[in-house]
Amino acid sequence: MATPAKVSKPDGKNNHDAADEQADKEQQEAIEQIDEVQNEIDKLNENASEEILKVEQKYNTLRQPYFKKRSDLIAKIPNFWVTAFVNHPQVSALLNEDDEEALQYLTKVEVQEFEDIKSGYRINFHFDSNPYFSNEMLTKEFHLNDSGDPSSQSTPIKWKEGKDLTKKGNDNKGKKRSHDDQESFFSWFGDHGDAGADELGEVIKDDIWPNPLQYYLASEIDEETGGDGVEEDDLDDEGNYEDEEEPEDEVEEEGEGDEDEEEEEG
Repeated sequence: MATPAKVSKPDGKNNHDAADEQADKEQQEAIEQIDEVQNEIDKLNENASEEILKVEQKYNTLRQPYFKKRSDLIAKIPNFWVTAFVNHPQVSALLNEDDEEALQYLTKVEVQEFEDIKSGYRINFHFDSNPYFSNEMLTKEFHLNDSGDPSSQSTPIKWKEGKDLTKKGNDNKGKKRSHDDQESFFSWFGDHGDAGADELGEVIKDDIWPNPLQYYLASEIDEETGGDGVEEDDLDDEGNYEDEEEPEDEVEEEGEGDEDEEEEEG
């Protein structure tokens, strides 16, 4: 009887290695294809940014006549800008009493974006004649150069003798500073340390300038609502809601307690 021929068993290790190699190859191909698709997406995003910039520049030009008209109307309201600043939570935290006094002379604020709005903007502060400085206008500019490095520059403030508000806070170094001893708002004009993280400039440009009226009226709204969104007419003389009644359960419980006391006495 002939001996059956031996059948060679498949090498499991070699097959496993081949499968891993094929999977790695497919994964690498997928990564390369994803990279190609991502490049196309990036091109579209870049084109979109350019189109959005053109639209923004167009509407920035269209907004200018309205900004001018608004400024002319604001000029009729005394202390408009200092009121808006005081009512803004972030800006008011930077103001001491002397700053508020000086800002009483602030008559006009302007935010001017450069023609290439990516390159920066300028904030102009116009002042009436005042006892603090001789400048009629203070300006701070923010620039972004081609390499993306931010910088800023500003008008030197021509302080009148003994009126430099930026030095008052420095006189108390080493002492515990009260709110009125904090660094002056006007120190901001000479601060160019980190133009890319200038929160005050961004707040004025992006928050206050688009609609300063909402901050001018903020104090009136707080007075009408009592500062918590509740109309004062809804409250009685003791600060409670007029229609507020004691819960019936508590009244019933008190009555039951009186009955129990009478039974015990009996």
